[in-house]
Amino acid sequence: MSPVLDRIVTLTGRIAPPERPTMSGRVLRYDGLILECAGFPASPGTLARIETEDGGHVLGEVVGFAEGRNLLFLEQPGSRITVGAMVRRMPGGHHAQMGEGLLGRVIDAQGAPLDGRPDPDCPDPWPLAGHVVNPLARQPVAEALDVGVRLINAALTVGLGQRVGIVAGSGVGKSVLIEMLTRNTEADVVVVGLIGERAREVGAFVGQVMKGGSAYKTVVVAVPADRSPLLRIRAANRATAIAEYFRAKGKRVMLILDSLTRVAHARREIGLALGEQPTSRGYPPSVVSLLPTLIERAGPGLAGEGSITAFYTVLADGDDTSDPVVDTARAILDGHIVLSRAQAQMGIFPAIDLPQSVSRVMNDIVDPAHDAAARRLRRLIALYLENRDMMLMGAYVPGQDIELDEAIRVWPAITAFIGQDRHEAAPLQDARTALLSLTATP
Repeated sequence: MSPVLDRIVTLTGRIAPPERPTMSGRVLRYDGLILECAGFPASPGTLARIETEDGGHVLGEVVGFAEGRNLLFLEQPGSRITVGAMVRRMPGGHHAQMGEGLLGRVIDAQGAPLDGRPDPDCPDPWPLAGHVVNPLARQPVAEALDVGVRLINAALTVGLGQRVGIVAGSGVGKSVLIEMLTRNTEADVVVVGLIGERAREVGAFVGQVMKGGSAYKTVVVAVPADRSPLLRIRAANRATAIAEYFRAKGKRVMLILDSLTRVAHARREIGLALGEQPTSRGYPPSVVSLLPTLIERAGPGLAGEGSITAFYTVLADGDDTSDPVVDTARAILDGHIVLSRAQAQMGIFPAIDLPQSVSRVMNDIVDPAHDAAARRLRRLIALYLENRDMMLMGAYVPGQDIELDEAIRVWPAITAFIGQDRHEAAPLQDARTALLSLTATP
């Protein structure tokens, strides 16, 4: 058995009282992805250890059962498994170990450390699927949260416990924006789930955020793109479970999941392998049910608990914001921030497309003057961008539209207001003051 697998088995063995696995079966069918074995009592999510042809073992997870057989998805698809190989049920699978020892650490989907340090001290079990919470017992979103990004603080103010989507195509500054949020947000604990990202990007992101004053309060759960879809989903659940654990302890938690789309793709791979019928753009029904289940776990806690303010990145392939995952997430979330390729090409970073973005709780957490100024800024930006091509062609004559003339006059000030260096922090009150000054009638 490999050292990594030894560590995983050791970690999962701590979740339940130590006992040798006694329930087992034999492999009946294996197509390189889905494994069928003789049935033994196991619910979806149960872990199992399967013997391989070379004398080692590989871990799998029960994803269903049919006709008295268990169906397992392996953490290493394509493993060398033969018919009749032993499949043994392992303890754990439905719980994760939690504790203060997770702070400042980088772990994988099974909780094993990726930072070369010893296993974190985590004495408390917590269900990976979370606890069911009465929605009427949750605390309201009633307080603004300082995220340190000027345009978001000013015109898309985020509330404590809000769930926000960051919708973006590739290469428009999504990763830089979440780095800024991680460093600058006023939170007691920051949990970052890097799901299905490039290994190079994972290393670069960890190198940026796990240093300085924010490192001691940050937990990173990372699963690169080359890992099993099973691990990608488990990592999303583990990151959310960690956030829930600290919320239950009264902490203000910020959860960043990058990306929700990769989680949906992982669920699609598993669903199609299990024979689900693809519906919209190849996504089976299980994807549509997974997203709200995951997202609804974030938000405010019960009385006496803390909150989880969550940011979920959503990839708009080809800048198509009508993608099913984008549509589903946008309908569930409490707001969304759209990043614009056009603004990125103009050199405006962060490239937030304010007219297409919205915070559904902003009206409830800011004063009327702040709200009015944000609406005026949105109008000025929309006017300028809608008429930019006409102005470049020389088809617009100043004086024809007073509002457009105003937008043209203040556009340099607007771009200076939006632009922010990745290492700069813009406090909430400073952003509000700058917004009121920018939108004041001359």
